[in-house]
Amino acid sequence: MDSIDLSTGDEPVMKGNADTNNDSPSIARASVFQKTQLQEEDKNLFTHKVNGFNFDNGIDYHGLLQSFRTTGFQATNVSMAIDIINEMWLSRREQFAEDFKEEDQFIQRRSGCTIFLGYTSNIVSSGLRDIIRFLVQHKMVDCIVTTAGGIEEDLIKCLAPFYLGDFNLKGSDLREKGINRIGNLLVPNENYCKFEDWIIPILSEMLKEQQENGMHWTPSKIINRLGEKINNKQSIYYWAAVNKIPVFCPGLTDGSLGDMVYFHSFKESGLIIDIAADIRRINTIAVKAQKSGMVIIGGGIIKHHICNANLMRNGADYSVFINTANEFDGSDAGARPDEAVSWGKIKSNAKSVKVNCDATIVFPLIVAETFARFVHSRACKSSEV
Repeated sequence: MDSIDLSTGDEPVMKGNADTNNDSPSIARASVFQKTQLQEEDKNLFTHKVNGFNFDNGIDYHGLLQSFRTTGFQATNVSMAIDIINEMWLSRREQFAEDFKEEDQFIQRRSGCTIFLGYTSNIVSSGLRDIIRFLVQHKMVDCIVTTAGGIEEDLIKCLAPFYLGDFNLKGSDLREKGINRIGNLLVPNENYCKFEDWIIPILSEMLKEQQENGMHWTPSKIINRLGEKINNKQSIYYWAAVNKIPVFCPGLTDGSLGDMVYFHSFKESGLIIDIAADIRRINTIAVKAQKSGMVIIGGGIIKHHICNANLMRNGADYSVFINTANEFDGSDAGARPDEAVSWGKIKSNAKSVKVNCDATIVFPLIVAETFARFVHSRACKSSEV
């Protein structure tokens, strides 16, 4: 059988160490040994070599996390998130105009960079609740947006514990036993009975204040009241109330809180919750911000609510998204920061990154290299005085 000449005759023959005789087709050699040719605009492509952590030098967790910068894939994105949050914090220390004319202490400008923190309810279901509490207790953030579950589960944990379970526990069996499953976490349904006993009298008090004193309730004001009432230092919203950090929840009735409002309405009807006042409140925070940073764990309403508030100032200056959603279906949850740039929700020159990872793994590591370092370095300086 005759051999077939695969060469077209005009392909460049790449010179290398290999023999360049006619034993191999020139088109194959040209394809395999394509020459690397960098243009002037490509000069930064080869800035960082890929390297991982060298355990021959011992165990060093700070060094391990620093090595993420040159590890690649999502480890490098984690390193970028750390750098961006650290830059947010440095921007907080810049000089800023005092906001004396603002009577609402919760929305006054407090620093050179206003940090918005958003998270979904599962973050509070998990042990990350303790990390969020740490951030709020030590005034590391200026504004919070979460879901109804993100509010109620923090309060419920003050009344009764959640437990570790298994992803594979059968739903119908758990239902018969009065146990609710959140992933591999378990919540006895009696926890919600305790929550009802605790919150129904508070709702009655709020209704009375509305009727007798003209109190204008919004979701953020309700959350502040609940934080005061729980009076528990393990609570995120206790510290938010103490430190006057506003917490917004545009979907406040989408959870057990909504169930309680529903049941309470049969006992005493008439409680009014104004969401319009809160949209003015959060948008005002964004407009007042000298610089703005977003740290958003998860997607859905909490992600869009923060991003949309920052649209009012033509975009945030810093942005860190942490979630596992994909963008192929057009969801806002899965969208990368660049999509928000197109809407004016993140500035064109902003520092931004999306970390595609389970937040229960990566967020503690990010906090360890950012906010926690600031808190403890501040504590060390105070002890030296």
